[in-house]
Amino acid sequence: MLPFKTLLRVRHYEMDALGHVNNAVYQNYLEQAAIEHSEHLGLTLDVYRQVGGVFVMRRVEIDYLRPAVAGDTLEVTTWLKEMRGTRALRCYEIRKQNQDNLLVTAEALWVWVDAQTMRPRPIPNVMLDKFLQIQNSGVTN
Repeated sequence: MLPFKTLLRVRHYEMDALGHVNNAVYQNYLEQAAIEHSEHLGLTLDVYRQVGGVFVMRRVEIDYLRPAVAGDTLEVTTWLKEMRGTRALRCYEIRKQNQDNLLVTAEALWVWVDAQTMRPRPIPNVMLDKFLQIQNSGVTN
């Protein structure tokens, strides 16, 4: 599926003892990019409430290639590699804005769960249709 890009500014409190973005913070960046991608498609929190479910991150694999520091503006690119059943496999790349070198690559498994029971259930058609629509239209941010 086509990539979605967003920009995030690294904040000072996200640094570790070495002065780099703490490794755990990158997971927040991944989640923020996924949320912004959904919102870009019109899949707001209200839509999630209407269909009675939410995506939760079940597994994430992150490769840390280069550091980022406070004040950097990062370009986070994400795309859905696969959506099937209850699962969505989402890929990510993080770079400094206007640079080619990758800082981070990641792949996350998101699972659609019922908002009341928190049990997995099939991804609703409204979600599948929106994500497939972006694939077919060629729209990116």
